[in-house]
Amino acid sequence: MTPLGKLVRTTAFKLTAAYLAVFIAFAGGLVGYFAWSTDRLLVQQINKAVDAEFESLAEQYRLGGLQRLAASVDRRARQPGSMLYLVTTFQGSALAGNITELPVGVLGTTGWIETRYSRFDESDSADPTALVRVVGLPGGFRLLIGRDLQEQQRVRAIMGNAILWSVALIAALGVAGGLFVARRVLKRLDDISQTSRSIIEGDLSRRLTVTGSNDEIDRLAATTNSMLDRIGELMAGLKEVSDNIAHDLKTPLTRLRNRAEEALRTSEGEAQYRQALEQTIEESDGLIRTFNALLMIARAEAGQLQPTMASFDLADVLAGMAELYEPTAEELGVTLSVEGARPCLFHGNRELIAQAISNLVDNALKHGARPGGVVTLSVKAGDASVSIDVADQGDGIPEADRERVIERFVRLETSRSRPGSGLGLSLASAVAKLHGGVLRLSDNNPGLRAALDLPRRAP
Repeated sequence: MTPLGKLVRTTAFKLTAAYLAVFIAFAGGLVGYFAWSTDRLLVQQINKAVDAEFESLAEQYRLGGLQRLAASVDRRARQPGSMLYLVTTFQGSALAGNITELPVGVLGTTGWIETRYSRFDESDSADPTALVRVVGLPGGFRLLIGRDLQEQQRVRAIMGNAILWSVALIAALGVAGGLFVARRVLKRLDDISQTSRSIIEGDLSRRLTVTGSNDEIDRLAATTNSMLDRIGELMAGLKEVSDNIAHDLKTPLTRLRNRAEEALRTSEGEAQYRQALEQTIEESDGLIRTFNALLMIARAEAGQLQPTMASFDLADVLAGMAELYEPTAEELGVTLSVEGARPCLFHGNRELIAQAISNLVDNALKHGARPGGVVTLSVKAGDASVSIDVADQGDGIPEADRERVIERFVRLETSRSRPGSGLGLSLASAVAKLHGGVLRLSDNNPGLRAALDLPRRAP
């Protein structure tokens, strides 16, 4: 297809052509109305002038009869720029006036008529036309008074040319403007199509061009870029999960297989087989929990998790967590303390919030608990937000690692020897994002403070 054909087929050009047609029709109608109004005004002026002249000559006829009328007509007909006058006998012979020739039948009628004529002082005029009024007088005499329509015809010609030139100019400018607009739009759409093809071919780093004009194409490009950024994040997350599963789950799966193989090779009785099966089941449960956590994190970050939201008391959830982990804390010689036990209503999903708090408490007891130390659970409520804090008195996390430790399967060197999968903080962060909040890690001096900063009412 030729470039011109592509331009003509664009929606922008078609819309411009449609608007142009409407505008031409409106402009033509408007100019036509002005022409009609002007022509009507000229006719009314002629009628008034002729009627006024007729009243004046009628007065002369009443005062002096036909002779005075003829003398008055003869005097007026000789004046420069005079109107058209003619007084005839009942036989049609001219008594006075400045008209030499009329079409047959004009004097045989009365009233207004538009007719051709000839006059003494304009014998070389090419077929002039006049609007005349014919009145019958006693004795069959006729009085004709009229005005030449040359001025009206000249105005008609001017208005006709104005309409033609206006329509032509509007059409030319409209077509030029339509081509210009269509070319600009087509160029931007071609850029979008080219970028989209590159993205389809696998280059997810490409983005649509935003010119800064903030028009509808710019807004569409910005929204599409945001969508591509989100898709990129999801793809990166999927790749990260795949890599993490390949690396971090390979070891427990290998250990599970080796343990089963060893049981088959070395076990000599039912008791040893039972013990091997119990260890296998325990290892399998750990793998299932890991996969469930990964699935929940992925669904929460992708926005596919649609939990049931309801109002509940966060203080009650903290008290339940403290009661649940109290035996573990006693075994570690750690005091588990709950602060701010006043009722604190929150609108969200109770099970997910409890799971996130459980992960933070478990993380604090595993990695931040020291004999004689304290792990503190607290909730701080504001008008529009709440903060759920879990603070320990352990070694803490260096500031440079706090962003990284929230990622899946990330475990610092100091935690490699302790049980865990490296998904607890990731799951807590995903739950916070699902509720419109964020997981924030900071110093507790000493130790680590993990805070779920959430809006009072989850979206």
